[in-house]
Amino acid sequence: MPLRIPDRLPAIDALKRENIFVMDTSRAHAQDIRPLRIVILNLMPLKITTETDLIRLLSNTPLQMDVTFMKLKSHTPKNTPIEHMMMFYKDFDELAARKFDGMIITGAPVEHLPYEEVGYWDEVTRIFEWAKTHVTSTLYICWAAQAGLYYHYGIPKYPLERKMFGIFRQHVTQPLLPIFRGFDDFFYMPQSRHTEIRRADIAADDRLTLAVESPESGVGMVMARGGREFFITGHLEYSADTLDKEYRRDLGKRDDVDMPVNYYEGDDPSRRPVVTWRAHANLLFNNWINYYVYQETPYDIDKIE
Repeated sequence: MPLRIPDRLPAIDALKRENIFVMDTSRAHAQDIRPLRIVILNLMPLKITTETDLIRLLSNTPLQMDVTFMKLKSHTPKNTPIEHMMMFYKDFDELAARKFDGMIITGAPVEHLPYEEVGYWDEVTRIFEWAKTHVTSTLYICWAAQAGLYYHYGIPKYPLERKMFGIFRQHVTQPLLPIFRGFDDFFYMPQSRHTEIRRADIAADDRLTLAVESPESGVGMVMARGGREFFITGHLEYSADTLDKEYRRDLGKRDDVDMPVNYYEGDDPSRRPVVTWRAHANLLFNNWINYYVYQETPYDIDKIE
């Protein structure tokens, strides 16, 4: 939790210049506490696995949160029991009148299709548009990041000759953004995708801020609307064995997928994966929840606009 110190104390400005968060007394008195409302649009095929991965990261914060899972009415998942979906998920139409402090939209296994040919494109773009006025801050992950950048800002995607697959070193280009408080000069992020967005397209739009990039895997994270939208091209939420399962699933079935790089001990797929991204994953999600959701959302949630 932030350190609470008196108004106008000289230390406030000094600490802010060092990118350390402080809360003065006036701001502290203006804050009331209530559980944060977080909604997750889970587009991944193995929904229970993705739920677990995301809740693991969200639970590592001292703040209370109410998590709601959203599903698409126009798409029926094939890899998750219908009983699970009926018990734990709500259609967008059931939630459209509500407002949420934060939202996470996951990746989806449809990146081989042009956006407009995705069967649920119309519904998912309705949700993208709804989030602009009904959510304080939204994290778009992997395919959702590319789709969100395309829908909101016209950023195209480009096919890759080989799958971008493995653990890649990422460099923070905007170290003073609150979402990177406590970060090292670089960190690692899992990537698992057949398409990319390009730096030049991001740089050409002054509404977008390139926040993370890699010399190997390209654009890592883009911020828009002062942090109301984050677009993350990789999978910081992945468990230790997720890339291994994907690799063995595709082994012998695809000719454009190599062994995930920088992943197995000694680059030997017969040995265990080495986790190098978990600490920064927890820190990024904590920073997002604290600085872009909790510190920005109104106490009266209906005032989000």
